[in-house]
Amino acid sequence: MSRKEKRGGVGEIGQSGYYARITKQRGGYLVEFPDLRGCLTEGKTIREALDHGREALSGWLFVAISKGDEIPPGRIRRARGYHLIVPDVDVAIPLAILSARKRRGLTQAQVADTLGMSQQAYRKFEMPGKSNPTLRSLRRLSEVLGLELSLRAA
Repeated sequence: MSRKEKRGGVGEIGQSGYYARITKQRGGYLVEFPDLRGCLTEGKTIREALDHGREALSGWLFVAISKGDEIPPGRIRRARGYHLIVPDVDVAIPLAILSARKRRGLTQAQVADTLGMSQQAYRKFEMPGKSNPTLRSLRRLSEVLGLELSLRAA
């Protein structure tokens, strides 16, 4: 890991993201996520490239989580040409919950038991497209998993 890179990636609810390298290409911009093999896209303008990057990142993470693949940690990259891209909230929240549980070395059953719910009910919190936690549930999850719950206006 170089001086310009530090571990980052997923973490707090609402703060997870990955750095993409955006390079000017003939007729547009190429967007590559070095930490996520095969995750890339392009756009005609920088704005379009960033938007497409968010879609590509969200799709890549959605598929990886759904298949049960290991999600590699992101690295903080301060070099020129790198941009932090955050996945859609319906992917970011389940990913933050899943990552926090794994960091703590807990099973879904252990967290579910602590929360007083079935494992099947808890599992939905970690599934993109199925996760729709209430604020109360998010607060409880953040306490059990040691997550910081934050909301930021764009």
